[in-house]
Amino acid sequence: MLKVGLIGFGFMGRMHFDNYVRLASEGAPVQLVAICDLLIEELKEGKASGNMATEQEVYDLSPYRLYDNIAAMLENEELDIVDITLPTYLHADLTVSLLERGLHVLCEKPVAGTSEDGYRMANAAEQTGNTLMIGQCLRFWPAYEYLKAAVADGRYGKVTSGYFFRGSAAPKGWFLDGSKSGGCLLDMHIHDADMVHWLFGKPEKVSTLARNVIPGSGYDVVSTHYSYPDGKVLNAQADWTLEGDYGFSMTYRVNFEGGNLVFENGQVKVNPNDVPGFVAELSEDMGYYRQIKYFIESVNEGKAVSTCMPSSAVGTLEIIEAELRSADQGGTWVSL
Repeated sequence: MLKVGLIGFGFMGRMHFDNYVRLASEGAPVQLVAICDLLIEELKEGKASGNMATEQEVYDLSPYRLYDNIAAMLENEELDIVDITLPTYLHADLTVSLLERGLHVLCEKPVAGTSEDGYRMANAAEQTGNTLMIGQCLRFWPAYEYLKAAVADGRYGKVTSGYFFRGSAAPKGWFLDGSKSGGCLLDMHIHDADMVHWLFGKPEKVSTLARNVIPGSGYDVVSTHYSYPDGKVLNAQADWTLEGDYGFSMTYRVNFEGGNLVFENGQVKVNPNDVPGFVAELSEDMGYYRQIKYFIESVNEGKAVSTCMPSSAVGTLEIIEAELRSADQGGTWVSL
């Protein structure tokens, strides 16, 4: 039985909590035993806001051992896995120390604030032989898995163009300190940059237009073009200034030589050029559940996490860093 300690109990920590509970109920070899957060006494009785609903608003944490100090949790618990859902700027040092302690680590995206720190994490995993996976959850999201399969097997020919979008109202708290979160570019847009990377490999160069709306938050609205040798036209946009009743959306439209795929309102519509279109049959599970299930299975079976290797997650961060340089120069093409 793999024993898990969860560090961070905000919105994403609760999302991970829900899925550990579900996996244990399904018979997976995993048990969440401890939860640590600096504000655990406050959070255990309060709500956490996010762009998707968690299973509950207020959680009963009485079955778990609670800590407000990471060192105390590590000293008192015999853990196999630590799941990190802390702010981005806290990822690198903690992950490295946990790996060196002999623990397996699931760390929320983005991998780190800089690719230098990201490679430090990846190297620590390689040197210790312990498993590290970064929670780039779209790689496990059914709608994006379907797109990946269509690109990989060429069922509709080669990709000619594509568009990815993600948007919501501004987040709260530390996210609005761009020095800690990296702004919309690093926190939200990185999902779609990772999709571009996962689907097509690293682009030759990028051009990004972005603007800051919320003082101190970094870039809040982002639009990036990606250049590849075959000339496909790709763009990804993100916007976390969509206030009012907008809510949250993630969409894509990818055009192939022989058809197109459109993801919106939770459905993937497949439109072949020569036959009637249809709605793809997809799992109803969200990527959070599927990524944690995959991680647990990989650790339990001693297999490498090939779907989301640490080096690949750092590669996505290198794309984001190139986008940031481009945005700072008003959209200049920046090579990778």
